[in-house]
Amino acid sequence: MNRRSFLAASTAALGGAWLAGCADPAEEPGMDGADDPAGGAGATLERIGLQLYTVRSLMEDDVAATLATVAEAGYDEVEFAGYFGHTPDAIRAMLDEAGLAAPAAHVPLEALREDLPGVLAAAGAVGHRYVVCPWLSEDDRQTIDQYRAHAAFFNEVGAACADAGVQFAYHNHEFEFVPVGGTIPYDVLLEETDPDLVQMELDLFWITEAGRDPLDYFDRWPGRFPLCHVKDRMQDGAMVDVGQGAIDFAAIFAHRDHAGLRHFIVEHDNPDDPRRFLANSYDHLASLRI
Repeated sequence: MNRRSFLAASTAALGGAWLAGCADPAEEPGMDGADDPAGGAGATLERIGLQLYTVRSLMEDDVAATLATVAEAGYDEVEFAGYFGHTPDAIRAMLDEAGLAAPAAHVPLEALREDLPGVLAAAGAVGHRYVVCPWLSEDDRQTIDQYRAHAAFFNEVGAACADAGVQFAYHNHEFEFVPVGGTIPYDVLLEETDPDLVQMELDLFWITEAGRDPLDYFDRWPGRFPLCHVKDRMQDGAMVDVGQGAIDFAAIFAHRDHAGLRHFIVEHDNPDDPRRFLANSYDHLASLRI
């Protein structure tokens, strides 16, 4: 099952009661140790997160046990992509039992269009700080005018999220960086959205896959990237455990303040062995010096 189908199914199972937020993103932690705009040698990641889409096969069997496994691997926080039929209250109880926070959740565009009040109505039950749109279907990304319409809609969603105490964000793949009529769609989304209302979750695998430089985007749009997906890539394009690929995460994270990065969320779309991936990726990031 691909991400779009997975999220659509999760939305249907949840019945629209997705999430709510109650914390101020400005108060979030990011790094521990030296922390300056140019990066301070010796700093480490204070908190390491996991996108639970990575372990969806485990979540389908037992959500509580999977969250416990994630916590035992060392992770501090998680990002949801569906609640697997559980209520927000039940999810919050499982998180509390595992000792995990859940600062963000991926919510499909369809849910934002069709039931935004429902998306925001799960009154603080889970404690998400970010609502993230994770995907645009092929039909929704044919023209630059469609991207401009998405930007306008994202501003509306962002305003509703802000009223509910939540920050709205958008997660990229590679297609947003492929020019359409000579224009880069991702640039349109950044240019035509209000930075106070719409921020970005930068997927470091997909921007690399597209041949673009994250540091260029940090320079052009400082402070717009509070979350990132830490997903590693071999030179041949293979997705691998974090630390086994060619992406220089230390060099990227050295610019964390300029980018606005606060959440470093590990992900793999289809790991052969989810438990091995969890351990290897966490160990690499925990030992990383910035």
